[in-house]
Amino acid sequence: MLQPMGVSVSVLASGSRGNSAIVSSSSTRILVDAGISCRETFKRIKAAGDDPHSLSAIVITHEHSDHVYGLATLAKRLTVPIFMTGATHQAWSRAVRDAKGERPQVSRLEVFSAGRSFHIGDIAVMPFTIPHDAADPVGFTFRAEGVKVGVATDLGYMPASVRDHLRGCDLLVVESNHDVEMLRVGPYPWSVKQRVMSRVGHLSNEALAEFFTSDYDGGATYVVLAHLSEQNNHPELARGAAEKALGSRRTLLRNRVMLAAQSEPLAPIRL
Repeated sequence: MLQPMGVSVSVLASGSRGNSAIVSSSSTRILVDAGISCRETFKRIKAAGDDPHSLSAIVITHEHSDHVYGLATLAKRLTVPIFMTGATHQAWSRAVRDAKGERPQVSRLEVFSAGRSFHIGDIAVMPFTIPHDAADPVGFTFRAEGVKVGVATDLGYMPASVRDHLRGCDLLVVESNHDVEMLRVGPYPWSVKQRVMSRVGHLSNEALAEFFTSDYDGGATYVVLAHLSEQNNHPELARGAAEKALGSRRTLLRNRVMLAAQSEPLAPIRL
């Protein structure tokens, strides 16, 4: 198969029922999170005209099930390196058991630390700490062929350190999880609402809009809104809040707003 030149991003699934994306260069393909089943991951990669066995590695943001649900099976099927922090690996291995009740085994585990960059093939990966209620959650930036991609979901707010890492991105995948009013009047128990709205929960449409208004450098070609709640958000509410905040910076060449979905993959974005 002829491989496309340049950098591309494919969001396979995004939401509370599973998250997964692929960041690719001309020669390297990285699966970011494995929150849907191995079968569905393979299905969605093949539907995009690609081969799951062409993946170079899997990197994990944190151990919550909507980011690691398919990891154990994928690790067996693909035998590619699995990158996660030590604390994330410990939390995941404690929580997961196979059909025999045994902890999952990863034959090619690679441990990284937030704030220390590493390479997978020709892609430079920079993990950075995000505020979320997990063992050691991270976001990532990926650099290859003069392109920078930022991925920041599952964060309760946007601290200065995260804002700094997201500067200079050509493509930004960022959380727009909930509309505050929909969450307040919605069906979740109050304890869950408190968690989602906390500083280690999830980023609201309003909080993302504040970032776009106050501290976003405005340089990305594409902005992908991710991890939208199916219960407490609506795609057009998320899009409207982001587009209003981006204002005149949104042109044919800059800040094109796209929405990642839970049930179907987003068409590959090529840079």
